[in-house]
Parts: sequence; C-alpha cells; structure tokens
Amino acid sequence: MKNCPIGVFDSGIGGISVLRNMRADLPREDFIYFGDDKNAPYGTRPEPEILRLAETDADFLLKKNVKAIVIACNTATSAAAAALRGKLSIPVIGMEPALKPASLFRKDGMIAVLATSATLRQEKFRHLMERYGEYAVPVPCPGLMDYVERGVTEGAELDAFLQKVLAPFRDYRFDAAVLGCTHYVFLKDAIQKAMPGVRLFDGNEGTSHQLRRVLSERGWLKEEGEGGIQLFSSAENPAVIRLMERLLATKP
Repeated sequence: MKNCPIGVFDSGIGGISVLRNMRADLPREDFIYFGDDKNAPYGTRPEPEILRLAETDADFLLKKNVKAIVIACNTATSAAAAALRGKLSIPVIGMEPALKPASLFRKDGMIAVLATSATLRQEKFRHLMERYGEYAVPVPCPGLMDYVERGVTEGAELDAFLQKVLAPFRDYRFDAAVLGCTHYVFLKDAIQKAMPGVRLFDGNEGTSHQLRRVLSERGWLKEEGEGGIQLFSSAENPAVIRLMERLLATKP
C-alpha cells in the first residue's frame, strides 16, 4: 500500500487548496484529485443528494487503487464521511471548520464562521458549535464558492459580493473568521480586505497533518521518490483542469 496514491475529492476546485498543503507536507506521495465540477455546488443540495454524489466521487478514486481518501470539502465531510468510513477498509480523512483554534485565539470579540448553507445546517456543525461556538456567529455564504469555480479570486465584483454577505453582521466586532469551505481559502485576500484586522482560520493544515498521522500509524507513508499529481474533473472541460493547475501552483 505504501506506493499507492492518495485520493482527494471535492465538489469542485476548492479542494485544490487542501491538496497544496498535503503536497507540501507529503512531497513523496502521489495524489489523484477529482473535482465534481459538473455537480457543483454541493452546499445548496439536500444531504441525501450530497451523500450520493460523494459516494460516486469516492468510487472514482477507488478504481484508481488509492490507499486513502481525503474529502476536501466541509459539506461533503459532514454528509458522507461516516457512511464512507463504515463501508471502506482504507482511511477516510475529512474536513472540519477550524472553530477550535479560532476560539483559542479569540480575545473579547466574536468569531465569524463563513460556510455554505449545507455545512451550517448539518448535525456535525451543530456539535462543533456546542463545543467551541459560544462566541461564534454562523455566516452563510451562498454563491461565494462560485467565484472560485469561475477563476475569480479578486476584483470589484467579488468585493461587492462579500460586502453584501457581511452586511447583516456589521454590528458584530469580530476577532477571528473561520473559512468553513475549502474554496474560500483562495479568497483569503478578498475576505481579509472585507474584514480588516480579523484573523482568518482554515482547516487545511490540520487535515494534512491528520492524513500524515493516519498513514504513519499504518506504515503506509511512501519512503522514496518524488510524488506526482493527477487532476480529474467530472465536467470534462480542459479549462477546469487548467484552472486547477493554476491554483495548485499558488502558495498555501
């Protein structure tokens, strides 16, 4: 199993932000990435449908003989991680909004949790809020991931959209903001501009470290060579793959 690739999937392009971290953390490993851009976004879909789509994504990767699957999507993790772990013998690593580190950083202000509507309504997020969310404010961001899917990570249109999303929360004083969707990591500069002085947190590094720990415990870390990456998209659109390559080349 050591030399088998690691499978990674997301509802679209956002999981590339997680892949960047994993490649930096595990440079010898081979990765296969599948973005379900044809069916993006997942965040507006009902949970049973998200589960069905996630199972299809996992099946694509299993046919590539992967040794682990990383669900590089908060929404799909909440809807499908438990089900996939129940039926697969290989490790399944998921995402979690970085509310715990944000709560430890918080001073006397609040924490904004930016996420899709589906993530915010799911049971896993409610449990996370019960543990670390005393000072957290859910901020639904329907449509925000679409900017990344279109390759738009800056500009006046995005700035205006963020101002509209954040307008109902202007009376809050935020110390921190949690980026609860892997797509949003590519929008850090724009989000920081919209929330000046607010510390941003995402779960990508924690997910990468968890993958390393799980593979190490099983003795499945690749020990030789330089790893490679294969990129796939359900949209079967060369432009999507080119966008993935461009985003992958940016710094984590």
